[in-house]
Amino acid sequence: MARYSRITGTGSYLPPDRITNDQLAARLAECGVETSDAWIFARTGIRARHFAAPDVASSDLASEAARRALDAAGLMPSSIDLIIVATSTPDMIFPSVACIVQDKLGIHGCAAFDLQAVCSGFVYALTVADAMIKSGSASRALVIGAEVFSRILDFSDRTTCVLFGDGAGAVVLEASDKPGLLASDLHADGKHVGILCVPGHVSGGGVLGRALLTMDGKAVFKLAVSVLESSARTVLQKAELSEADIDWLIPHQANIRIMESTARKLNVPLDKLVVTVDEHGNTSAASIPLALDVAVRGGKVRLGDTVLLEGVGGGFTWGAILLDF
Repeated sequence: MARYSRITGTGSYLPPDRITNDQLAARLAECGVETSDAWIFARTGIRARHFAAPDVASSDLASEAARRALDAAGLMPSSIDLIIVATSTPDMIFPSVACIVQDKLGIHGCAAFDLQAVCSGFVYALTVADAMIKSGSASRALVIGAEVFSRILDFSDRTTCVLFGDGAGAVVLEASDKPGLLASDLHADGKHVGILCVPGHVSGGGVLGRALLTMDGKAVFKLAVSVLESSARTVLQKAELSEADIDWLIPHQANIRIMESTARKLNVPLDKLVVTVDEHGNTSAASIPLALDVAVRGGKVRLGDTVLLEGVGGGFTWGAILLDF
């Protein structure tokens, strides 16, 4: 009998400190940086984002999202035999966030590791978990995206610091005799490293380089729209489905203009586009599972729906997954 994987539970968590555009503008004004709600919303579609408190780490957000996904799946943590956390903002250099989450959930002995593909991280992680389940290496996986991007923002640069927020999203992926993940498509092209990066690293107890996010917004926009369309069409072709079969499009929540442009290129009506960027900002690897959980709990995404997930991020990485939810 063929072995597949299906999502059986979703969960998410946002830190309680919600920062509106007006509140952020007031903070930036104290540093001599001018911006406004109108300026931010017109360019990004963002109204607010959440920032974690200084003593809250990615593992804290990830653990809470994981608990909610486990509750939704009706499972105890002890039933999990694989944990993958997609993150670019780990608690420490090592061990992994996944190992820290494993301890916080009281799980012992299963495989646990982090995956770093920036904003495409959840798509990458879900693809890896699906492959491990299909191979028999695991039967029940927690796949989590968690970020505290507020820690790596340059608050003197209004073109980047207004975009990002903190949060976590998680899914439980279980072995099944019925396909859930219908097709996936992953890519990267390192020649674009410089257009979106945090060019710093630790050496001798200090930071070498600049450990703050830098981005060439125009270059990212142009590349993102192109590769997202291509990857989406690839997974549809692999699954032998068409654009008309898409019930919901859940892209990485980076910028409303990128998201709507991708939807139009795929002939997906905008009312089938799941949007959370207005309230979450760009939460990098957490954005897709956060949006998926919001859509599930809001009654949009239901059992049997065909859902297209797609992400693009620094690296430059990109990919898509087609789900029979």
